[in-house]
This record gives sequence, structure tokens and C-alpha cells, in this order.
Amino acid sequence: MSSPEFSLIGIYTCYLLIVSRNCGLSNSSLLRPNLTDHGTFNIFRPEQPMDELEIKYGTFPEKLRLKMVDDAREMFYFGYNNYMKHAFPMDELNPILCSGRGPDYNNPLNININDILGDYCLTLIDALDTLAIMGNVTEFQNAVRLVVDSVNFDKDNFVQVFEVNIRVLGALLSAHLLITDKNQPFGQLAPHWYKGELLHLAHDLASRLLPAFENSSTGIPHPRVNLRHGLLKDVDTAGASTETCPAGAGSLLIELGVLSHLLGDPVYEGHARRATKALWNCRAKSTGLVGNIIDAKSGEWKGRLSGLGAGLDSFYEYLLKAYILFGDSEDYAMFESFYRSIKLHMRKGRAECNHGEGDHPLFVNVDMNTGHLHTTWIDSLQAAFAGVQVLHGDIEEAICTHALYYFIWKRHGVLPERWNWKNLVPDVTFYPLRPELVESTYLLYQATKSPFYLHVGYEILQSLNQFTRTECGFATVHSVTDMSLEDRMESFFLSETTKYLYLLFDKDNYINKRYEKFVFSTEGHIFPIEARFRKKAWAFGNTSDLPMYSFNVSEPSCNKIKEERQYFLPLKSKYLLQISKIFGIEIL
Repeated sequence: MSSPEFSLIGIYTCYLLIVSRNCGLSNSSLLRPNLTDHGTFNIFRPEQPMDELEIKYGTFPEKLRLKMVDDAREMFYFGYNNYMKHAFPMDELNPILCSGRGPDYNNPLNININDILGDYCLTLIDALDTLAIMGNVTEFQNAVRLVVDSVNFDKDNFVQVFEVNIRVLGALLSAHLLITDKNQPFGQLAPHWYKGELLHLAHDLASRLLPAFENSSTGIPHPRVNLRHGLLKDVDTAGASTETCPAGAGSLLIELGVLSHLLGDPVYEGHARRATKALWNCRAKSTGLVGNIIDAKSGEWKGRLSGLGAGLDSFYEYLLKAYILFGDSEDYAMFESFYRSIKLHMRKGRAECNHGEGDHPLFVNVDMNTGHLHTTWIDSLQAAFAGVQVLHGDIEEAICTHALYYFIWKRHGVLPERWNWKNLVPDVTFYPLRPELVESTYLLYQATKSPFYLHVGYEILQSLNQFTRTECGFATVHSVTDMSLEDRMESFFLSETTKYLYLLFDKDNYINKRYEKFVFSTEGHIFPIEARFRKKAWAFGNTSDLPMYSFNVSEPSCNKIKEERQYFLPLKSKYLLQISKIFGIEIL
């Protein structure tokens, strides 16, 4: 039986896996099939000529790839520079009016704004590690200086614990770790004056979030806190609500765990782990699933929808990534149990992605107690699940999960927030520049090295420029029915959407050459996979060193695919044609 640390390394190599020797394949993935003048011959399948789709998607010109690196970089800086010019120090950019946006003080119940915006230079903080990854040392140092000089969390603002954790706390910690990395792989990022100021800010912020945990009898944190006053009982504020979701309460462990290790203080990780375990203990015993809304005060489920999208997505993601980062076997055991239940109750369509007959595979929303169909819509956040499947080593399933959302994008030009798979129409029509499809595209490219995913990234980048670019930034698509725009550029556009596009095409980036060294948070922030984060300086339930069989779970492993699959379409032509016909899209 493998040790937990060996399993940790093994499962993370599944992150960008199938082309690596860790899964039994050579590094020949950088090669492409040799085509004759007629473009049909290949050395792996000489008895069957390449079809039109394989020829179309089988290569991606190097000149075009280099142009896409430049275009993705330009996209980031167009948004970033306009934010700095028109919006800083406010939280977000209004890209149509060319102005800044902060909390809605006139309407405290406007949680669409106030959950996220807290008057703390949000977009600048969220973009810090993107600047580093792009190698802009000068602007990174300038941005760090501005954050240190401008940001103060002592504000009388109610904010959502989840959003502040992933966007602000995660960004501060990621930037601090980049600065203090003795190897400085992205250039000499460390300012000469730096003495841990970003970590101090992160510590201050996390301490202001603690009342959400300390005042919970269930272990599930309250969804919102006032940054100055903690929890208030005022019924006229959004902070009075105790209803939260698994993603909101259970996607805190990466950031709070890293903070605990950096400070040598187990309090933060302890609260995050208690929340995760509380949600686990509230799962339905009949199905092994959780719902989408739970009362933090009583532990009672208020929403029985179980799916992979909004309210649930990053909960599963963080169970797996927390295991990768911290090496606690119980995190992986919980993830694996949920994954089995998800595939048993939510997955519909043919049994295998690339074999057999039947409908294209689809994960649907079900009732957490019965496993019966709950809705006929899926949402855009579910597009990230293909990336989780890559990380888990279930590449074939990831290919099909991704393909569905890619064709929804192709049909509408962007990804509508909700899409009805029964009626083949959007149910909720806006698109707020979300990164989930780009993220999965990037991860699948790293796992397969198939040029198909470069073509997908190319189409996404072109669509964003065509439909969302404004005079001074990129705007939310208000409705995919007419491509009308809404005056908002959320911070994740710079922390995730543009970052993943850039990394997709920048094959020589340090991240892509040393992928085993990093894990991405759900906000796209990078955290180094280091032994210091896996040292058990404290114990939470004494489960971290137990072997997997103690949890009735097999050791993590990579699912090997045939080597020649690297050279053909990830989804076979007949299945691509099947799904394109359903959407009424010509792909030849």
C-alpha cells in the first residue's frame, strides 16, 4: 500500500497527466501526426485515413499559437490598465461608463454587489499573481506597493465569507508566497522593502472572518460578516441570514489552511476543516449527496437540489485540492465518496464517453435524498467540473463533460448562466465573463496535448473580443439572445479568465513546465505544493496519516489511455458530429 505522500504525488501528476511518464506514456506528446500532401496518412492508424475533423483539429499553427499568447496578454492588460486608469482604488471597473464601482451603500440588501465588493481594491488584489505569471516584475511590485499603501479592512461592510476568502485572502497569500519563493521562477518579484506586509493583511482579514465560525453551533460558518463588527443581529441587513451552501461553507480550506501553516496557528485551518466535516456529516445517507442550501444555525437543508454547479461546485473541488496540498487522506476519501455518488445518481447518457451508442453524457441536477431528476437545466459553473475530473485522472469523462459546454458556447457565442438541456435553450441568459470553460480547456490541453483544445481556446478568445470588449474593458453579456451588455467587469476576469487563456497558449511558461509544483485555487490563484504544507504540526481528528483502505477507498491512480490517442481528437469524430447535430452547428 502506498504511503499518503506517494499517493499525493501520484494524484497530482494526474493534473496534467496522460502525456507524462507517471501514467506510463512517453513524452512524445509534443509530436503531431505526419501528414502527406493529401493530409490523410498517420503512423498509428495506417489502415484508416484521417477524417476531415481530425485534419481540421489535428494541428494548430505555431505562428498562430504565438499570436494567441500576445492576444491573451493584451486582453489582460486592456482590462487591467483600464481598471487602474478609471476605477482604482475602487473594487471593480464599469467598462462601459469607464468608471469605478464599490459597495452599494444605498441598498445594503444588494448582495449581488455587496457580497463581493468591500472597498478594498478588489480587482487589483485579485490580479496580482496574473501579473507575476506574465513576468511583469515592475508592475507586480508597483501593484504590491499600492495594495500595501491603500488597503484597509477595517470597514463597516458586510461581505460574503466565501467570496472574500477566495478572491482577497487567496490573492494576498498567493502573492506573498511568490514574493518569498527563494527560487523566484517568474523573475525577481520581491520588492527590496518587503517584510511580509501581504501576509499581515491576510492575517488581519482572516481574523475578521472568524466570527462567522465562532458563532456557529454546527461548525458551518455564517455566510456573511461585517468586517468591522463581526456578526450583527440586524434583520434589515443581509448579514442576518444564516442560509449558506456547500460551496460557500466548504471551499475555505486551501486559503485558511495555507494561512495556518504560514502563521503556525491551527485556528484557521481548524475552522475550515470543521466546516467541511460538518457538511460531510449532513449528506443524505440514502444517496451520499448534499443539497445546495443549508442553514448554518440548525444544519437543516433548505435546498435539496444536488448538482455540480452553483452552490456545490467548489466544495468537491476543494476536497480534492486540499488533499493534494496538505496530504490528509480523509479529504480524498470524502471526495472519492462524493464522486462515486455523483456518477451513480447524476450521470446520464451512454456508459462510456468514447465508446458505444446513446446520448452524449450529461450530469443533471437531482434530489439529494432520492437521486431523482430535480431540474432540466444545468449552469455555467458546472463547466469547471471537467477540470476536477482531469485532476482526478478521469480524463475520458472530462473530455465529454467539457465538450457539452464547448458546444453550448459555440451555439450562443458565450456561455449562458443556465441552459435547459431538454428544450435546448438558455433559462438564464447572462454571461459575466466566467472562466470555467477556459479553465477546463486549459487543463484538458495540459492532460492530452491535443491541438483541439487550442482551437477551443482560440474560439473563446475571439468571442470575448467580439462580444464583450468595450471602450475601456470587457463587459458582462446581459443576454445571449441579443448580446446586449451590462456595465460590470468582475475581478475574476483578470484573475482567472485571462490567466487561463494566457497559460493555454504560453507553452514555455514556468507553470506549464513545472506543473507538479502548483495547485490552482477556485479563483485561479496559484499555491506551491511544498512539504511544509504537508507537515502535520497539529492534528484534526488524527486522520491525516491513515491509509486509504481505512476509509474504504482505493489509492488514487491515473487512468491510462492508449498512446495513439494523443494524436487524434479527444472526442471521436462520430461523437463530435452527434453533439454538433443536436446543437445545429456545422463543424466541417
